[in-house]
Amino acid sequence: MPRVVLISPPFQSHAAPMSTLGAALREEGAEVTLACAPAFADLAARRGLDFTELTVTRNANTGVAERTSQAVSEAARLREFLEATREGAIPTLLTQARHRAADMLPDPEGVLESVRALDSRLKADWYLVDQLSYPVTLSMHCLELPYATFCPGHPSYIPTLPDAYFGLPRAWPKALRPSPEDLDELLAAVSANDQAFTRSFRDIARRHAPHLPEVERAFALCSPQAVVFNYPRLPNLPPPPGRPTAIYSGHCTPPPVEAGLDEKWQAVVTRLCSGGRPLVLIAFGTFLSARHDVLRTVTEAVLTHTEASVIAAAGDRVPELSRSPVLAAASPDRLHIADTVPQQQLLTHCAVMVHHGGNNSFTECTAYGVPSLVLPFSSDQFVIAHDVEQAGLGLALDPNNASPSAVGTTVNRLLASPGERIKSLAEAVLSTGPCHAARQLLNVMPGRPLIS
Repeated sequence: MPRVVLISPPFQSHAAPMSTLGAALREEGAEVTLACAPAFADLAARRGLDFTELTVTRNANTGVAERTSQAVSEAARLREFLEATREGAIPTLLTQARHRAADMLPDPEGVLESVRALDSRLKADWYLVDQLSYPVTLSMHCLELPYATFCPGHPSYIPTLPDAYFGLPRAWPKALRPSPEDLDELLAAVSANDQAFTRSFRDIARRHAPHLPEVERAFALCSPQAVVFNYPRLPNLPPPPGRPTAIYSGHCTPPPVEAGLDEKWQAVVTRLCSGGRPLVLIAFGTFLSARHDVLRTVTEAVLTHTEASVIAAAGDRVPELSRSPVLAAASPDRLHIADTVPQQQLLTHCAVMVHHGGNNSFTECTAYGVPSLVLPFSSDQFVIAHDVEQAGLGLALDPNNASPSAVGTTVNRLLASPGERIKSLAEAVLSTGPCHAARQLLNVMPGRPLIS
């Protein structure tokens, strides 16, 4: 069986699903190594993978962005991003567009040399590369190494249509539809990035691989053999890239047998669910837990306007939430605030989840059949919120303008009628998953093919 190296940026939300897919590849007999920043060696060990150090970006997020050690410039960009989220969708996306080169293409030729040395040392049969690690994808292209692409976000992250751009949501939820003028401003910014990244890719490819065809569009560059979308195959998705095999994993969560709660968390769930109370999980991911103002509003709204109990993941903002008079007075039988939570394990006990529209939260809720209230702030969260509404998997509100009564009313709607569509889609998603994607990858990529 093949030797496979997974290359992930140093972000928990990227490395975790990729390593779960890596564990599935290992179960099918592949030798699998995770190549990432040193802080992720423990994640590789938990998944039973070998580990090698490779840092592809100075940005990092090992679980809670605000407590992750960052260089001064990276920390400043994080603060600017978080402040932009207070201004709304378009200001946030414009800020992300301004940061794109520094965030995603800081040292492409340095990364190329690191990948060259890695390949010389490990001699992998093929690689699995996170699609947002653009300098790694460019390195694979220039070095002509066999690789599959892992798309960790919405499938539209790989633009396949002429009017599609990375950073421009292809659809919006009802509560957050921008004006035509705002969309024109965002289009100008993302199209400029598209051109700038493509020029950079072409310049580097001419120096290191002049014999290869010119890169058409940087953000569309992906494996010619296989792309794994960590997403269910919904009917309204954009067409996949034409040349590679498109694999929709549906989700990349560990098997349910691995998802049990430890004794401490089981006691929390038992206490909160006593008397038959439904449980609502509120979590905004590893970056956006910093928006404790929204987290506080939502937590107070669920406690005040519904009969549910609440678990809230607050990151470094637990003290801010604890100072809320409403939350400080809440019964411990209805509220538990923690810095981090075992999200996948808790979902088996939840009636509703309130989240930011991150891809992992969306796919995990779908796999476990849990309806969502989505409060999108940035990136692909707006189009994911749109997909949630279109597929009947939940509802979306504007995080900066949602009143407590609107949040309470929406959560009550989801508690009262979670819907049959999410149950049927959950069955379809669970029939795919990382094991399904691993088997398909091993049939497509170099190495001894499997018998399906």
